[in-house]
Amino acid sequence: MDRTLKSLSILLSYPTGELKEAIPDLRAVFESDRRLDAGTRENLAEFLDELDAMDIWQLQERFVEVFDRSRSFCLNLFEHVHGDNRSRGAAMIDLLETYERAGLEPSTVELPDHLPTLLEFLSLRPTDEARRILVDASHIIEALGTRLSRRQCRYASIFTALVRIAGGVSDRQALAALLVLPDTSGDDLEALDESWEESEVTFGPGVGGDCPQARDLLSRMDGSRPMADHNEGRR
Repeated sequence: MDRTLKSLSILLSYPTGELKEAIPDLRAVFESDRRLDAGTRENLAEFLDELDAMDIWQLQERFVEVFDRSRSFCLNLFEHVHGDNRSRGAAMIDLLETYERAGLEPSTVELPDHLPTLLEFLSLRPTDEARRILVDASHIIEALGTRLSRRQCRYASIFTALVRIAGGVSDRQALAALLVLPDTSGDDLEALDESWEESEVTFGPGVGGDCPQARDLLSRMDGSRPMADHNEGRR
């Protein structure tokens, strides 16, 4: 198991009392991972210090404020690729089937493209495979980290670590396209309402549509089966 990817998955999940108890172990994992440079390890250590100093209610309130109230910081990766259009449904089904073929049955209410779920899956895959998949998603991950850094949010350190593990390689054109989109503040209720007023996500085969970036990400996760064989269709 890749303990760093597993640890980052834990940090991006809804905070619980178990997270507080695991802080010393998480600290040891990050300190020992040489894929992370000194600055990244230091930022993660400072983030863990902050988590340790806050009570669980503060942690949960901040998590919801950061990740659940703004589409700009949504942890569902396909949200940033193609929002709620119809092709997302088929991509989600393919991703769930990929997990199941690998023997992972996500025991979560989150969607299959939820980043903590993906990281847990990657923590169990061969190192080269996990890195390739992170490279495919790195423009989304880096965009999220950049937005968090703009708000001086320490959660940004997690995304910096993921980019480091991926090798610091991102599709610069795709990254730029994501970063030109406006960030929606969690306290701008009118903007929030507008950003979420989109078409319903439809899940299931035969929904049509195609998303090259989602297709590439999924094809990395299932090289044994071409994506052409499929119908493209929190809490």
